[in-house]
Amino acid sequence: MSTFFPLFARDLHFAGHCGILAGPQTTADCNLQGGQQGVKEHRADWMSEGVLGLMVHYLVGPSGDPTDEKVAEYNALIDGFDLDAFIGGFEATGANWLIFTFGQNSGYYCSPNAFLDAAAPRHTSRRDLMREVGERLKEIGKRLIAYIPAEVAAQTDEIRGLFHYNDDWELFQDRYGHFIRDYSVRLGPLLDGWWFDGCYYKVHGERTDWRRWCENARAGNPGSVVALNEGGFCDGKTVPPSPFADYHAGEVHMLERGKIRMDFLPRDAEITTNEHGYHRAVGAPEPELYLPESRFLHELQWHALVPVDCTFNPPTPDVHYSDEELITFVRNCKDAGGAVTFNLPITSRGIMPEKSVRQIGRVRDATA
Repeated sequence: MSTFFPLFARDLHFAGHCGILAGPQTTADCNLQGGQQGVKEHRADWMSEGVLGLMVHYLVGPSGDPTDEKVAEYNALIDGFDLDAFIGGFEATGANWLIFTFGQNSGYYCSPNAFLDAAAPRHTSRRDLMREVGERLKEIGKRLIAYIPAEVAAQTDEIRGLFHYNDDWELFQDRYGHFIRDYSVRLGPLLDGWWFDGCYYKVHGERTDWRRWCENARAGNPGSVVALNEGGFCDGKTVPPSPFADYHAGEVHMLERGKIRMDFLPRDAEITTNEHGYHRAVGAPEPELYLPESRFLHELQWHALVPVDCTFNPPTPDVHYSDEELITFVRNCKDAGGAVTFNLPITSRGIMPEKSVRQIGRVRDATA
């Protein structure tokens, strides 16, 4: 049996400062689309108008090159995803949108892709799970946002070579752009948005054309909203990598007293718990606590992505909150016009913990 990536693995290899790509349009113009009688509407209006969203890091996949055994194992995992049970759990949360993963650092993806299937066969599943999820969500009037990295640093030599990741950045942007565009066109209106991970300045710097990136993502649905994750609030960042995005990735690692902690506890940190039960890194300053003041931050839709009953940070245990704390947090964010997505754990069969599902349902009911 091959070794599989953890379901909740995060690519935390890089962190850096944000840069803004200069362009002929204003930030506001980048995020607006024409409405009736010339009225301008923001692509992310539905996020502000909704109650909350749900994300799952469904990241199953073998490590290394795709041998016959690994491909068979991967397809068996994707085939074993219980879509009925998953959609039932999603509906029970009352969420308005779902962020679901194409894949991450294994180099395997849960949906066919014309570019990748032609250039490096056997990296995508025979089952088009993303399409099935999108179709089921549309049947119940919900929206789908796709998660995928904006780099391939932790993938195999084959994948890095295919995309020319280490040797030609322009060629990487061109080839990865084809990869993203193929997914966008293939799924069309089933995809309401994108959440791109790994958009760190240390990786992309000023060399990435984020405008072209966003255009590729919207090729199949011009109304798709795009987020570019540069580390988010857990890295103390409130400035987006580019004005051509639509909403903040808003990555959060922990809440404290119903507010966002604007810090990240390092993997190698010595962790203590203070008298109030909150985690602290020995020698680190007290974390800044933060809530939105308005719907737009640097003219992008304010959005926070908050893990519940799971964590991406090994030094801390799974993070659980009381109903009261989550309800207060959502109300404060909604009062400002912001959007909140809760990230729940998920098994390889697509099952979310019942206690977590019930809690998000209660939070949704209390804040609707």
